[in-house]
Amino acid sequence: MTRLWLVSILMHAGLLCLVTPAVQADIYRYVDSNGVMHFTNTPTTSEYSFYLKESPPAGVKKGAFNGSFDEIIERHASANRLEKALVKAVIKAESNYNPKAISNKGAQGMMQLIPETAREMRVADPFDPEDNIRGGTRYLRKLLDLFNGNLDLALAAYNAGPGAVRQHGGIPPYTETRNYVQRVKGFIDVYR
Repeated sequence: MTRLWLVSILMHAGLLCLVTPAVQADIYRYVDSNGVMHFTNTPTTSEYSFYLKESPPAGVKKGAFNGSFDEIIERHASANRLEKALVKAVIKAESNYNPKAISNKGAQGMMQLIPETAREMRVADPFDPEDNIRGGTRYLRKLLDLFNGNLDLALAAYNAGPGAVRQHGGIPPYTETRNYVQRVKGFIDVYR
C-alpha cells in the first residue's frame, strides 16, 4: 500500500512538471535595519536593489524581444520626433538596457522613470519595455520642448529634474548631472 501511494505521488509530480510553465524572474534584495535580508522578484519599494539575473532554462527563448529593443525604440523615437540615437543613449546611460532596473531613488525600468513621471506620462507598467520607452520618449520630448530644443538642458532636466535646471539657470552644479549629460552625448555619438 505504501509503495502504491509513493508511485502515485511520483506520477502526479511528474505530470505537474510537464504542464507547469518555466518561470524566470530577476531577484532583488534589501537588508533592513536589523540586518535581515529580504528577497523578492517583484520589488515594491526603492529599498530593493538588483541582486541576481536569472537565466532562462535551456531551450527557452530569452524575452519576447530576443534582447533587441530596436523596433520599440524606433517607433517611439519617431512618434516623439526624437533621434533614435538619443533614445538609445539615454537607455544605455540610465539602465544599460535592463527592463527591471530600479535605482536607489526609485526610478524604474529601461528609461528609469520615477513613479511621479511615470504617472504623468501615463505609464501603467514601468517594467514593460514598450510602456517604459513610450513614456520615457514622451518625457524627453516634453523636456526638449520646455528648454527650446537645448539638448544639454533637456538631459540635465532628465537627470536632475526641470526645477533644478530652472533654479540654476542651466545645468545644475551637480557632478552626477554634469557627468550624465556628457555620458549620454558620448553614447549618442556611438549610436549614430
